[in-house]
Amino acid sequence: MKVAVVGATGMVGSVMLKVLEERNFPLTELIPVASEKSVGKKIAYNGKEFEVVSLETAVSMKPEVAIFSAGGDTSLEWAPKFASAGTTVIDNSSAWRMNPKHKLVIPEINANLLSKEDRIIANPNCSTIQLLMALKPLHDTYKIKRVVVSTYQSITGTGVKAVQQLENEYAGKKEEMAYPYPIHKNALPHCDVFQDNGYTKEEMKLTNETKKILGDDSVNVTATAIRIPVVGGHSESVNIEFEKDFDVVDVRKILSDFPGITVQDNPELNTYPMPIYAEGKDDVFVGRLRRDLSQPNTLNMWIVADNLRKGAATNAVQIAEYLLEQKLL
Repeated sequence: MKVAVVGATGMVGSVMLKVLEERNFPLTELIPVASEKSVGKKIAYNGKEFEVVSLETAVSMKPEVAIFSAGGDTSLEWAPKFASAGTTVIDNSSAWRMNPKHKLVIPEINANLLSKEDRIIANPNCSTIQLLMALKPLHDTYKIKRVVVSTYQSITGTGVKAVQQLENEYAGKKEEMAYPYPIHKNALPHCDVFQDNGYTKEEMKLTNETKKILGDDSVNVTATAIRIPVVGGHSESVNIEFEKDFDVVDVRKILSDFPGITVQDNPELNTYPMPIYAEGKDDVFVGRLRRDLSQPNTLNMWIVADNLRKGAATNAVQIAEYLLEQKLL
């Protein structure tokens, strides 16, 4: 079992290596892949060292699985080359997500759609993954009509440059900036680039990917994505209107029973999800469950997850694990 990690030296790529190691993924050979400037560097994995190779070299090595976290342009160019060589690609960029020929997968929700013919599989957006983990079991029970979501997103979603910007601002240094404004002591209502409709790409990902993963175009989603000076994970304030009425006690149990969700919901003890506690964990944390008093059949909740783990690396590795378990590789 040869596994290539494309973008192995990046922020998400390094977490992918960590997750593969933690979960004892049964690989016999790791192929770390990065840009030409990183070729030849050594990557430590499971007590051994592996040399970083180029994309071209990695394709020629014919890995069974290639997990990509190297940006959309790289994925568009190289994922088909790996697939043509017989490799199953799990891609963390937005390149293939809305392509009708490719599956968009959260293993707990729709891994059963996968087959041996799926050579390029899309990993959803980090914000979408944690949102859908909470929405799916409730949609199955109460049928969702409309979702209003505001995200409060970690700077790690932007990458190393954003982390460096925040650290520089803490230290009072003026260096290269990842954002158009300071992020320290600030909140930017600006994740990804603005579209002609006034929404950002990130906001439209939440709308479009939700419909595709649920397989239901009738679920309406409207989003506002905000970047905040936090490192541990993304948070979401979510308002959900259902077709059927619900009991909050039942909602709490439905969520608690769903794999990969931890309910933290006890206001009397100040128990609720926070990114400071979600960091480094694979679960999606849900709390502040309460009825919307302004209209019927509507629920408010708060969702938090580590965007580098379940929002990216862990979800991708879980897809690979499913393919292996079902003998689809």
